[in-house]
Amino acid sequence: MTKSAPKQTPKSKLSNGSVKGKQDPSQAKSTFHKQESNKQKSKPVARKPKSVQAADKKGLHQRNLHKDGYDFETLTAASPELKPFVRPNPYGNLSIDFSAPQAVKALNLALLKAHYKIESWDIPQGFLCPPIPGRVDYLHYVADLLAGNIPQQVSQEPPTGSADGQNVLALTNGVTNDLAKAATKANRIPTGSKIKALDIGTGANGIYPILGIQAYGWQFTASDVDPISIANVESIIQANPCLQGKFKTRLQTDHQKVFQGIISVDDRFDVTICNPPFHSSLAEASEGSVRKLKNLAANRAAKGHKSASVKAKGANIDLNFGGQKAELWCEGGEKQFLLNMIRESADFKTQCLWFTSLVSKQENLKPCYAALAKAGAVSIKTIDMAQGNKLTRVLAWSFLTPKQRGLWAKYRG
Repeated sequence: MTKSAPKQTPKSKLSNGSVKGKQDPSQAKSTFHKQESNKQKSKPVARKPKSVQAADKKGLHQRNLHKDGYDFETLTAASPELKPFVRPNPYGNLSIDFSAPQAVKALNLALLKAHYKIESWDIPQGFLCPPIPGRVDYLHYVADLLAGNIPQQVSQEPPTGSADGQNVLALTNGVTNDLAKAATKANRIPTGSKIKALDIGTGANGIYPILGIQAYGWQFTASDVDPISIANVESIIQANPCLQGKFKTRLQTDHQKVFQGIISVDDRFDVTICNPPFHSSLAEASEGSVRKLKNLAANRAAKGHKSASVKAKGANIDLNFGGQKAELWCEGGEKQFLLNMIRESADFKTQCLWFTSLVSKQENLKPCYAALAKAGAVSIKTIDMAQGNKLTRVLAWSFLTPKQRGLWAKYRG
């Protein structure tokens, strides 16, 4: 039920004047630390391809371990399976061919081993291979949301009909950054097993729970409509002791439902997360795959790489991020999925502190705001996530008042 972008960037364009925010020392540290840049050797030896800073991820969250690019020397040391795919690009930096599915999968395994202490991770052929920097970015913003550290509205209009609806710009300008600093001085990022998260549509990769557990120590429940995906996630859990006892799965047997049949009467979740299917049909998903292949080829050509021509429409598409039906498309596409989720969330308004979802298409926000107003959401936030030259967003809503949310946080667990 999830989707992905091949270059680990979201869909729409970034607003002007963006710079990255700086981390406040009072924020909770991630389990893992950002790797140090390779020091330049003083002796006049043969120039080695540079590994660090090769792919600066502009706009990634200040706590994102991948915001300064990939250290391929460290990654290949942690996971030798990646080494055959790494080579210098025309600029002398080490990189991989992001249009090659096996290369992207090997990169993911290396990132998980080097940064998140995951020893074993694999997905069946043809299933979605998620971009880790973008996925963990979502979790960092969710952590800020749970801490109450999302800054107040800066320049975008709040959703109509919400009590304290805000559009929250990504940390991309001085004003927003100052607001973020002020907020994070007051509240610590919640970590540990008292935080319980629900991942809707975890896919075969289980990436959100894996990253959330290893970065913040949260407990996760993950659902999916595909038994193969659930079985593969279970195998990942069994292969990694660090995930056991912190990560459980639930099979959704009704493809028309989101929360029904997954949230039981005794469940309480601090947050739900979701990366909904993007397309409305197989044909649309195939067209999107061809388009992304063309974009990858154009990008490689601009950097001086030779690239194979994109196959004609109707050819078998083997895109780097893969994806099965439930991961890439559903009837009505992203918009209908979000509207169904919002409608169902009202049935569990007292069992979840925050509901959240990625929204790839900006035009889907307006109908979502209307649906949230109709459902009676008390608080609505739209959090822009800047990555590279593009922008995606997290839509978050709660049916609890600020006072009720404060009591939840005080007495959780």
